[in-house]
Amino acid sequence: ALISTDACDNSALTEPFAPWQDTSLYKLVPGGSFEGGASGWTLSGGARIVAGSEPYGATGSVGKSSVDLPAGASVQSPFTCVDAAYPTFRFFGRNNGLLSTVAVSVVYKLPLLGPVGLPVGVFALGGTWQPSLPMLTASAVTGLLSGGTTNVALRFTALTGNSQIDDVFVDPRMSR
Repeated sequence: ALISTDACDNSALTEPFAPWQDTSLYKLVPGGSFEGGASGWTLSGGARIVAGSEPYGATGSVGKSSVDLPAGASVQSPFTCVDAAYPTFRFFGRNNGLLSTVAVSVVYKLPLLGPVGLPVGVFALGGTWQPSLPMLTASAVTGLLSGGTTNVALRFTALTGNSQIDDVFVDPRMSR
């Protein structure tokens, strides 16, 4: 096959968004709960780990930490493998003021080019923790260009207001 649809690693898969009628299986992005700090993540522009977590226990228990993004700040996940089986990702977010928005990009490790970030959407945050809608990784295309699998990182940049992000997941199959 030109494109692999097998999981590219042995990560545990769960249904963290089942309460929102999404029964797809997801893997947690490395360090994506922020419970161990920001290990492996790159924080810039004043981004920092703070107390407070999404209250739904999407990782199996309610956490105590999330990442805070003042306007202009960004956070980027460590690279994780994806292939055609990892088409989307989701996360939880909330604002800490009026009119908070977060720009979301997928950063690809491409042969010859190195890391390349592509914007995939803007998430308008509310005053309470809510899950994002599914956002595309374009893993089928990049996987094809790099022999079946590729590495991606997810970058979140606060455009306006002050925002918090927590529990970042990649969907391995889009639906069961």
